Amino acid sequence: MAYTTFESEVTVRPDDIDMNNHVHNARYLDYVLAARYEQMEKCYGMSMEKFTARGFGWVVNTCFIKFKRPLVMGETVRVRTCIGEVADTHARVDFQILRKSNGKLSADGYFDYTLISTATGRAERLPQDVIDMYSI
Repeated sequence: MAYTTFESEVTVRPDDIDMNNHVHNARYLDYVLAARYEQMEKCYGMSMEKFTARGFGWVVNTCFIKFKRPLVMGETVRVRTCIGEVADTHARVDFQILRKSNGKLSADGYFDYTLISTATGRAERLPQDVIDMYSI
């Protein structure tokens, strides 16, 4: 199944920069997480707050990133994400981080998330309405 790709913008801030004068590798992951937080509300119609009010949370069980080109202070990036796969208790989110100025790929990869009950911390099957929400 093909899922919709969504896009958010992030501007590189001074505190994102490392001693090599480009964005620290961990910040790339922060950019994806910030984009997904925004997209849950804007694109899927269910904010993270509404999600947690239902007693659900997501935990990362795998994260993979390939760095292609460095980002520098003041650059604006486009973070593209889409659901790569939904199965049982898991969802994979694929992502690309691109420079807004020229569209060149800076990094790409994926997160594998497990849905959990916030009450127990244990994995939960994705409810059908959540699957339907992500299947756009």
